[in-house]
Amino acid sequence: MDAGGDEAKQERHLVLAHKLFLLSHPDLDDLAKVALRSDALDAVKSDGMAPLFESLAAAGVLEPDDALLAEMRARIDEEVRKLDEKIADAEENLGESEVREAHLAKSLYFMRVGEKEKALEQLKVTEGKTVAVGQKMDLVFYTLQIGLFHMDFDLISKSIDKAKNLFEEGGDWERKNRLKVYEGLYFMATRNFKKAASLFLDSISTFTTYELFPYDTFVFYTVITSIITLDRVSLKQKVVDAPEILAMIGKVPHLSEFLNSLYNCQYKSFFVAFSGMTEQIKLDRYLQPHFRYYMREVRTVVYSQFLESYKSVTMEAMAAAFGVTVDFIDQELSRFIAAGKLHCKIDKVAGVLETNRPDARNAFYQATIKQGDFLLNRIQKLSRVIDL
Repeated sequence: MDAGGDEAKQERHLVLAHKLFLLSHPDLDDLAKVALRSDALDAVKSDGMAPLFESLAAAGVLEPDDALLAEMRARIDEEVRKLDEKIADAEENLGESEVREAHLAKSLYFMRVGEKEKALEQLKVTEGKTVAVGQKMDLVFYTLQIGLFHMDFDLISKSIDKAKNLFEEGGDWERKNRLKVYEGLYFMATRNFKKAASLFLDSISTFTTYELFPYDTFVFYTVITSIITLDRVSLKQKVVDAPEILAMIGKVPHLSEFLNSLYNCQYKSFFVAFSGMTEQIKLDRYLQPHFRYYMREVRTVVYSQFLESYKSVTMEAMAAAFGVTVDFIDQELSRFIAAGKLHCKIDKVAGVLETNRPDARNAFYQATIKQGDFLLNRIQKLSRVIDL
């Protein structure tokens, strides 16, 4: 599969949103930012995005240019006038479907120039003229793209709920599968990696949402979210051996080593691949806000996996397995144990780690007693009401 071809299908504004995110990133060098600034300005100019240009100029991301801004605003006014004429003509002389198409054209134009509120308003007007469930769904996808450009999670959440309600009226499988990827991306961007992984894995063989990202990026997100949410058996079955993932994983630097060294318990290789992956996670628009959380979760998974095999193990053996110093392991594990993430204790004098995994049967027993008490209380309250 040609990732370059996928890139061309990606929604232009989402490509621009990622470039603007990188422009604000402190880790990116100035030389890279010069090229990004030039690309961003070209994209803003070619689509006549006056509101975005104004806000970027005010934030110091792009150079202010009053003449350019005035020209873009005049172009928008002229285009809106023409679109309104087409709507009036369709309402007077043509049928309902032509009226809908004219309103949709105006919605898409507002989207193109970055007029968020006007685009949303116009999409609502278009929806009022739309009967088919499939076409209504397409309008929701446009709304979701606006939400993703602006990272407006409230709008995204409401649109996903709306789409699900629409599907209760009908709707085809292709659109349902597309919605899963949008929803998965929303969950990943709001730190619900478990739900994101589940939806991404469901979509791995039916992926068609190239407007959001290329397929190799989708594989990257699927692997990243699965590693911290699936158990070993599920990870092997759904990710390590998945033919769709195997076909693409080599296109993402360090990803194959990251996944396979974790699964195969090759911890030194894992740490090398892990440091290579950090840059990609940090420079991803959706993952960057959760960078520190993700790093912690991955380390919890890998340390738990290592300690699972031992009742006790020396600190030196663990440090050697990970290719790090004893002090590093001591500091790392102390933090995770204190946070209740790892079930073990450090015997500093003997230089030994002793695991104290919670007893599943005991935990089940405690839970049963707790639920029993709760049930008895409910019955007592109910009996009082009945006596009255």
